[in-house]
Amino acid sequence: MVARTDSLIRKLDEMEARYVEIDQALADPAVASNSHKLVALVKEQGKLKATVGKYRRYRQAQAGIADARGIVADPHTDEEFRGLAEAEIAELEDKSEALLQEMQDTLVMADDMHVDAIIMEIRAGTGGEEAALFARDLYEMYTRYAEHRHWKVEQLSFSVSEKGGFREVILAVKGPGVWAEMGYEGGGHRVQRVPETEAQGRIHTSAATVAVLPEPEELDIEISPDDVIEQVCRSGGPGGQSVNKLSSAIRLEHIPTGITVSMQDEKSQHKNRAKAWRILRSRVYEHFESQKRAERDSQRKNMIGSGDRSQKIRTYNFPQNRVTDHRIGLSLYNLDKIITGAMGELVEALKQYDKQQRLARL
Repeated sequence: MVARTDSLIRKLDEMEARYVEIDQALADPAVASNSHKLVALVKEQGKLKATVGKYRRYRQAQAGIADARGIVADPHTDEEFRGLAEAEIAELEDKSEALLQEMQDTLVMADDMHVDAIIMEIRAGTGGEEAALFARDLYEMYTRYAEHRHWKVEQLSFSVSEKGGFREVILAVKGPGVWAEMGYEGGGHRVQRVPETEAQGRIHTSAATVAVLPEPEELDIEISPDDVIEQVCRSGGPGGQSVNKLSSAIRLEHIPTGITVSMQDEKSQHKNRAKAWRILRSRVYEHFESQKRAERDSQRKNMIGSGDRSQKIRTYNFPQNRVTDHRIGLSLYNLDKIITGAMGELVEALKQYDKQQRLARL
C-alpha cells in the first residue's frame, strides 16, 4: 500500500509540474499567436486541472496534519489545545484519504474519461436474417441507453436486411464519459432465442459483432492527404435515379495501414467524403492506439477498447431472460430491461472490474 501511494504521489508531482509548465507556456506570446498549439495546450491543461486542484488540497491537508502533530508533541501544549489538535488530525487524515482515493480512481480511468466521442460499428454475424435482427436490437439498445445518458447519436451508415434488420450500421455517439462506458462493448455478441422466422419454436444461436472506436479530434491525429487514395464512383443501392447518375460514392484507402472506408449513404459527394474521413480517422487512430496498448498493457487491451470482433464477450439468452458477460463472469436476469436500454448495472460492473484490474497493476 505504501509503495502504491508513493507511486501515486510521484505521478501527481509530474502532473502538477506539467500543469505549471503549461501555465508558463500559455503566457508566451509566441504560443498565443499559434492557434493550433494554443488549443492543444489549453485542452491538455483542462484534463489536468481537476486532479491538480485535488492534489494541492491534499498537500495542504498533509501540511495541516504535520502542524497539528507538532502541537500534540509539544510538552508545553495545554490539554484542551492538544485535544483540538488531535481532532484536527483525525479530520484532516480522513480528508486526505478521501482525496487520495479520488485521485487514484481518476488517474486509472483518466484516459477514458476524456474521450467524449466514439464511432460504433455493428455488423450481423453468423445466423442469417436472425443475426441482422439481433444487430438491430443491439443498435436500439445502445441508442436508448445513449438517450438516457443525454448523449447525441448520429447514424453515419447502414445496410438493411429484407426483414428490417441491420447487416451493418455505423453510428457516432457524443457525450461526457461515452468512451468510459461504451468502450467495453467491442467484441462478439451472441443471442439465443426463437427467431421470428422459426415456425417450429426451436431456439437458435446467432451472432453480431461490435467495434467501438474513439473518434479523435483532428488535433489528436493528423493524416496526410498524400497517404490516402480517394476513389469516386456512382452510388448503388436505394436512392433512386438521381443518386445513380451522380458520382457521389467515396472510397478512401489509408496506404500506411491498408485501412479502407466506403461511404455512399448521402446523395452529396461532399457529405459522403466528410463521413468517410471521420470513420477513417477513427479507425487509423484506433489502429495506432491499439499498438500502444499492446506494448503498454496486453491484459487491458483484451478487456477494453480493442474493438476486437473475434472475441465472444456476451451472451443474450432470451428463454432464461439472462445476459452473461463472459469477461467478468457476470450474469444478470433482466435481459428484457437491458435490451431496451437499461444497461446501467452491466456498464457499472464492467467499469468497476476494469478499475480494480488497473489499480492492481499500478
